[in-house]
Amino acid sequence: MADPKHPRHYDEAFKRKIVQLYESGKPSRETGAEYDIARSTLRRWVQDIRNSGFTRAADDRTPEQNEPVGPGRRDRQLEMEVDVSEQAAPVLARK
Repeated sequence: MADPKHPRHYDEAFKRKIVQLYESGKPSRETGAEYDIARSTLRRWVQDIRNSGFTRAADDRTPEQNEPVGPGRRDRQLEMEVDVSEQAAPVLARK
């Protein structure tokens, strides 16, 4: 097993291959032993792929978070900045 101070990193293709083996009926105990992967890691990969289609938590974002920084998103960001400025102006004026 991996050293806790130096965890292993697997690429997406490898994770998908392992999940496919599991979903095709190969027991997690055998898969884990054959590829030296903890069963909890395998279960997490399976759950992540079932939930979001990806094994990385960073890919479990909302559609708005995945939206590129374009005119629509930039406009919303600027609107939020203006709102904050308007709310802060009276507070800063008192000082």
